[in-house]
Amino acid sequence: MTTLWSFLLVLSGLIFFHELGHFTVARLFGIRVLKFSIGFGPRLWGFVRNGTDYCISAIPLGGFVKMLGELPNEEVPPEERHLSFSHRPVYQRALVVAAGPFANFLLAQIIFFFILLIYGNPILLPEIGSVRPDSPAARAGLQKGDVFVAVDGMEVKSWEDVSKYIKSSHKEKLHLRIKRGDKILDVYVTPEISTVKNIFGEEVKVPLIGVTASGKIKIEKVNPIRAFVMSFQRTWQVTKLTWEGFVKIIERVVPLSTLGGPIMIAQMAGQEAQQGLLNLFYFMAVLSVNLGILNLLPIPVLDGGHLFFFAIEAIKGSPLSQRQMQLAQQIGLLILGSLMLLVFYNDIARLLGLIPAVPKP
Repeated sequence: MTTLWSFLLVLSGLIFFHELGHFTVARLFGIRVLKFSIGFGPRLWGFVRNGTDYCISAIPLGGFVKMLGELPNEEVPPEERHLSFSHRPVYQRALVVAAGPFANFLLAQIIFFFILLIYGNPILLPEIGSVRPDSPAARAGLQKGDVFVAVDGMEVKSWEDVSKYIKSSHKEKLHLRIKRGDKILDVYVTPEISTVKNIFGEEVKVPLIGVTASGKIKIEKVNPIRAFVMSFQRTWQVTKLTWEGFVKIIERVVPLSTLGGPIMIAQMAGQEAQQGLLNLFYFMAVLSVNLGILNLLPIPVLDGGHLFFFAIEAIKGSPLSQRQMQLAQQIGLLILGSLMLLVFYNDIARLLGLIPAVPKP
């Protein structure tokens, strides 16, 4: 039950916020919204207010906002055209469509903001947990328990700082300042170029010295202003990493078997919920970014496809013909249908142990 309720909480929250983006901008422009639905299929529950049907539908795998004049060839009475989506300038239609994915990025930042404000910022301390024998660090005399203070004169406060400075160094010899007990020591070490795999499974060459972190974490409290800045940075980092992941899938660097659908999302939501609300909401933020990027892909029937058509309309001064639009929609449905079949196959194959589980985000 934990898995089911966690899945419904995460997915319905993401869908609601996405559709709220479309809804809010549509209403700001005075476009009549006929229906706001969480889910597809038969209507289960809802209410009507100010001409809009707010409802929950049977299939919780998506949602939609239905606007007056949204459908092709929809007849709109002359007296209501000022309320019609299709009779609005192209920039207004584009903003309404873009507001959905934007809302997903905004939701991620809001979640990261409150996690940072309430819980704080976890910092992996720059303390050595182990030293590989016969490594540059071992030859330089580094020991377990040593704490990095500076790398080449640059102060370090976290293991991330240490790793970043060492991997970005192109010098033959690094000056490390460490703390050992009550003593401050200066150590010089020459990194070795090693071949390792990055998060996408690609082999890359990086300078390493042969140490691992102790795993000790300090929680740093942050004020609202810093939490806002850090939440923006974190959202950007997740966005960049997610986009790189999409590109790597297209390049076939990352196998298609890593893609997952509702079953995998439900499993991961359940696992995160068992670890606590903090983990569940962090997972929700990462998934929200994924949903935002997915919807911006220039595939017809997705928001990105509509934005692509609006860009063409803005450039050429007129929309695509009905025949061109129908053909594009059919291609988009084919792509989306194929993708859905693939992720459902992956989900089932993963349950049967035919393909490996996807690592946690």
